[in-house]
Amino acid sequence: MNRLLLATLMLFTAMSFAQDRSREKIKSLKVAYLTEQLDLTSKEAQDFWPVYNEYEKKRHELRHKQWVEIKSKLKDVSGLNEQGAQNLLDSYIKIEEQEEELDKDYLNEISKVISAKKTLILMRSEEDFKRQLIKQYRHNKGGR
Repeated sequence: MNRLLLATLMLFTAMSFAQDRSREKIKSLKVAYLTEQLDLTSKEAQDFWPVYNEYEKKRHELRHKQWVEIKSKLKDVSGLNEQGAQNLLDSYIKIEEQEEELDKDYLNEISKVISAKKTLILMRSEEDFKRQLIKQYRHNKGGR
C-alpha cells in the first residue's frame, strides 16, 4: 500500500511542476502508474509492453484518422449537401467499427499475456489515470 501511495504522490507531484506536459512525459507517468498497479512479473512485463504499445499506436492512428477525415470537417457541416453529410457519417461509422474491432482484438490478446484479473485491473487503472490527469489539469488551470 505504501508503494501505491508513493507512486500516486509522485504522479501528482510530477504533474504539478509544469502545465504544458508533453505526450512523452505523460506517457512515462502512465507507464509508471500502470506498472505499479499491475504488479507485473518480469516475464509478464516482457510480454505485456510490446502488445500494449502496439495497441496504443494503432489506437492513436485511428483517432488521428478520425480527426483528419471527420471531426475537422464538422466545423463546415452547414456547407455539406445531404450526400456529403451521409458520406461523412458513413466514414465515422466505419472508423468506430475499426476501433471496436481493435479493442476486441487487443483484449483477447492482452488477456493471453496477463491474467483476466490483471486485464480488468489494467482497464480500471487506465480510467483512474485519466481521471487523475484531468483532475490535475483542472487544478493547474485554476479549477475551471
